[in-house]
Amino acid sequence: MIKVTDLPGTIPVFPLPGALLLPRSRLPLHIFEPRYLQMLDDALKTPGRLIGMVQPNEVAGRAGNGLHAIGCAGRVTQFSETEDNRYLITLSGISRFRVLKEVEGFTPYRRCDVAWDGFERDQGKTEEDVAFDRHNFLDLLGRYFEARSLSADWETLKEADDELLINSLSMMLDFDPEDKQALLEAPSLSTRRETLVTLIEFDLRGGEGDMLQ
Repeated sequence: MIKVTDLPGTIPVFPLPGALLLPRSRLPLHIFEPRYLQMLDDALKTPGRLIGMVQPNEVAGRAGNGLHAIGCAGRVTQFSETEDNRYLITLSGISRFRVLKEVEGFTPYRRCDVAWDGFERDQGKTEEDVAFDRHNFLDLLGRYFEARSLSADWETLKEADDELLINSLSMMLDFDPEDKQALLEAPSLSTRRETLVTLIEFDLRGGEGDMLQ
């Protein structure tokens, strides 16, 4: 594992709407644009092999860098090249970060100065959700999957530990980018689970009413 003291002050960032990476989770990506192929090539030459995933921010784009302030960095832990020079990679979530400023330079991809303080929990042990009512949560999830005509390996979901279950669903379920950002910024596993439940219930109501009430 990369130590906090070894995390760099500047990292390449990949603004990808709806793509959520969380600490201690894995995100598969298909890299094919030339600028991101260059980003991957450059990242693989560094000790940490880090790439920062960050959501674009349309509001900030009017008077800023067009990025949300908080993202999550992942280490390239798996990659394979296709015959047409594309890459299939896996990022393993290391830690969230706060964007300080975008770095001007000659790379075709974007880079940012970032700060890692405030996210020490990301580098710690697997989180537990002591207030997690798994039975009621899986019942809610079952209604959501039925409404969306989705299938699931329910035995695996029942046996998964709290963090793996909550983070995997946060990453995989089809929520809007702003909702994904809310899941990313949740300060603890418990608050992420509460946010996830709110989003699922909101979807089951057909998006009616105030999601935060």
